Amino acid sequence: MRRWLPAAVFFAAAGWQAARLSGSPDVVDIGSRRELFVDRYLIARMEGADLRLGQPVDHGPVLRLDRPWEGAFCGYFTVLDDDGLYRMYYRGVPVSGEDGSANEVTCYAESRDGIHWTKPDLGYFEVGGTRRNNVILAHAPPFSHNFCPMIDRRPGVPAAERYKAVAGTSRSGLVAFVSADGRRWRRLREVPVIPYAKPLGFDSQNLAFWSESERQYVCYMRSFKEIGGKRYRWVSRATSQDFVHWTKPLEMSYGDAPPEHLYTNQTSPYSRAPHLYISLCARFEPGRQVLSAEQARAVHVAPDYFKDCSDAVLVTSRGGNRYDRTFLEAFLRPGLGLENWVSRSNYPALNVVQTAPQELSFYVAKNYGQPTAYVRRYGLRLDGFASLHSGYGGGEAVTRPLRFQGRQLEINYATSAAGGVRIEIQDESGRPFPGYSLEDAQEIIGDELARVVSWKQGSDLRTLAGKAVRLRFALKDADVYSFRFGG
Repeated sequence: MRRWLPAAVFFAAAGWQAARLSGSPDVVDIGSRRELFVDRYLIARMEGADLRLGQPVDHGPVLRLDRPWEGAFCGYFTVLDDDGLYRMYYRGVPVSGEDGSANEVTCYAESRDGIHWTKPDLGYFEVGGTRRNNVILAHAPPFSHNFCPMIDRRPGVPAAERYKAVAGTSRSGLVAFVSADGRRWRRLREVPVIPYAKPLGFDSQNLAFWSESERQYVCYMRSFKEIGGKRYRWVSRATSQDFVHWTKPLEMSYGDAPPEHLYTNQTSPYSRAPHLYISLCARFEPGRQVLSAEQARAVHVAPDYFKDCSDAVLVTSRGGNRYDRTFLEAFLRPGLGLENWVSRSNYPALNVVQTAPQELSFYVAKNYGQPTAYVRRYGLRLDGFASLHSGYGGGEAVTRPLRFQGRQLEINYATSAAGGVRIEIQDESGRPFPGYSLEDAQEIIGDELARVVSWKQGSDLRTLAGKAVRLRFALKDADVYSFRFGG
């Protein structure tokens, strides 16, 4: 069993001499921003600790796709948190057909709590002989195939263009739309803002948003990449200052992660740490068949939609043309029931939203190609995508050199009754600052979203603000989800 070791003993036992830390990389200036343990960007060393995926909580169905213009092939969902009004957009089409067909419409639902959803009768378009429907775009192929809205958070954006969207397939290119109310839409330009060119595909959910950290619009789109003679569904990215003129799309890099089909990328800035982009991607496994023909008939899935399967994975980015795939295992497995193991099911909606003081929600389209198609809600604690974790034996992690602003350190954490967290603040070479050693640290026990860290002398860190520091986390049967300096 690993004990809580004094700093000098721990580093000697692990071979982490101060001299080895002195040749440190550049100091990362994090200011007072929140940092999550969704990647290894800030971690220099781990011993007896690891990064662990969060565990989504299943909250059950929230939206049945049962209107005549919706149906089994609804897809490409987007959820927006519009200052307390949650808006959901999605493709409606009851029968399978060519991408961008005239049968496709864009549907709309809304909620005041993210849990109970309604489909308003808008009366904008006649569909199936009635205007009593929740359709916001119709008779405009191919744009309802993958119409994907956003709320434009850029400072100074005109009110008439507060909502923006991109939509289109290879035959149209990506076309920009704008709206003043999120319901009634018009084209920003008649010509595409991002023209089609190989290896782009556009035959998926393409998305855009204003990046607060990069100070520009970014657009993530479907492309293709050939690796080892195999063609993969890939993601490319372009940027813009005005949503009209975009850079040439460049493919994203996944580092040394094995290539996989990521059908939808669902990249968005995390609201509590907007420099971190969270992607709950649909991982598609073509030809990986689970159901027999007889089982497929039993769940009434369309004949062409049971010979593949899908799940969801967590991918992140800190901007630029690089994704991080720290976690290769599924973030959300398909689950019990043969109906969950069909082609193009289990696709997460774009955006994770906060639906309670302690909870995030994300939404997943289920039962694709079946008459029972619906949307399911899953919950996470705030910042709970992943954590720095150690078991009962104890473990430690040391960060890269950081520079912060603020007077206190706050953590989002959870321990068992027998567990705990202690934090040491070191200088750049790995020596603890006087008064901030592990022996001086007050052990933290419990489960809180915002706990101020303290030492024997208190919690005030003003004498260290602006200096290069390392954080040493010592954990026992505990998880730390995030940290930030402030106060």
